[in-house]
Amino acid sequence: MKRILVVGVTGAGKSTLARTVGERLDVPYHEMDALYFTGPDWKVNDRLTESVSRLAAEPRWIVDSLGYPEVRDLLWDQADTVLWLDYARHVVMPRVLRRSLRRTVTREVLFGGNRETWAGWLSGEHPAWWAWSQHANRRREIEHRTRDPRFAPLSTLRFSRPEDTADWLAGL
Repeated sequence: MKRILVVGVTGAGKSTLARTVGERLDVPYHEMDALYFTGPDWKVNDRLTESVSRLAAEPRWIVDSLGYPEVRDLLWDQADTVLWLDYARHVVMPRVLRRSLRRTVTREVLFGGNRETWAGWLSGEHPAWWAWSQHANRRREIEHRTRDPRFAPLSTLRFSRPEDTADWLAGL
C-alpha cells in the first residue's frame, strides 16, 4: 500500500482513517477538501487538476476521497489500494451531524479558511443534507468503480462496519 484512496460516503470517517493509516505506514496524507477549497466563500481551486496530478505522480500518498469529478479518474488510475468505508446510513448520519454541529458551534476553521454556519444547514450542499441525499448514489458509484475492469489492479478492502475497520487497523 503506497498510493491509497480512502473512499466512502460523507461522514464515514475517511479523513480519520486516512490520517491514521498515513501515520502508521509513513505515507503522506492529503485531505481532498483542503486541495479543493482554497479560499473564502468556499472558493474552488482553479488549479485542482494540476495539484492532484503532482500529488498522484508521487510514489507514496493517501487521499481521503473518491475524488472530485475532474480528478477522480486520475486518482483511481494512480492508486494501488482502495479502503472503502461502506457504512449504512444509520452509522454515518449521527457522525456527520455531530461533526457539523461541533464545527458550527465552535466556529472551527475549515478548508480555505471557511466555516460551517447555522445558515449553511439550510443548504442542500451542507454535509448533513449531502450525506443523507447522496448516500445511495455514492455507494453505487464506488461499487461500480470497484467492479470496473480499468481498476481491477487495485487492491480493494471493503469495510461494512466500523468494528471491521478497527479490527483491520489493529492488525496493520
